[in-house]
Amino acid sequence: MVAIHKPAHDIILKPVVSEKSYALSDMGQYTFVVAPTANKVQIKQAIEEIFKVKVTNVNTLNRAGKRTRTRTGYGRRVNQKRAIVTVAEGQSIDIFGN
Repeated sequence: MVAIHKPAHDIILKPVVSEKSYALSDMGQYTFVVAPTANKVQIKQAIEEIFKVKVTNVNTLNRAGKRTRTRTGYGRRVNQKRAIVTVAEGQSIDIFGN
């Protein structure tokens, strides 16, 4: 099987800014919304390329979009794939502007 190389910014879409992700940043873990087709190896390589840090662990999760009400009936929010990335001891990523 041949891996198709995607640019790093097509794999890492945006950081997740929430209370939980902010609390995880104190432990060296950062949460990102990633492309649905990305695997853990691609996510690790993209984070290391963009932020110039050593990634020690990648956990992924798929979040189903919630059902929402609209004026004309019901709709759905978009499904998301998220990655919780752990960086090496002593390194950090400045995504919250601290």
